[in-house]
Amino acid sequence: MSEPNKYIKTYPISWDQLHRDSKALAWRLLGMDPFKGIIAITRGGLVPAAIIARELDIHLVDTICVSSYDWKSQKDEANILKGFETDGEGWLLIDDLVDTGKTAHVVKEMVPKAHFATVYAKPAGRPQVDTFITEVSQDTWILFPWDTESQFVTPIAGREKT
Repeated sequence: MSEPNKYIKTYPISWDQLHRDSKALAWRLLGMDPFKGIIAITRGGLVPAAIIARELDIHLVDTICVSSYDWKSQKDEANILKGFETDGEGWLLIDDLVDTGKTAHVVKEMVPKAHFATVYAKPAGRPQVDTFITEVSQDTWILFPWDTESQFVTPIAGREKT
């Protein structure tokens, strides 16, 4: 069952930061054996996968499509919308984030031999990941750039006292 309000902090990520962090992940992956291709976990893994594919000069990109999140809550089960045909040997599996590790566990069962890399990792899911760039606390909701938009914010002095 989902834990309501388990996120007490937010960590906004800009497009520039996501690009820099994804490129840093590509640098970390560069010294490994050449990959046959990339498997992006949709939807969050699509943007980092595109950046990493460019940086590692990989032209074969596929997807595993899983639905396991709603806004600020995780579903009880991962819904697999599209799988992958092989065990993942020689492939690079990319996602934006590993949180609790539930989605990662499901996907790794599908492609157990793929190298799993994420841009961001939280402590509960971190053991599922082979390579990542930034660790974020478990109680933090990451605000990815595709989930946000610029808008006016009242200055601190103008806010009501709580």
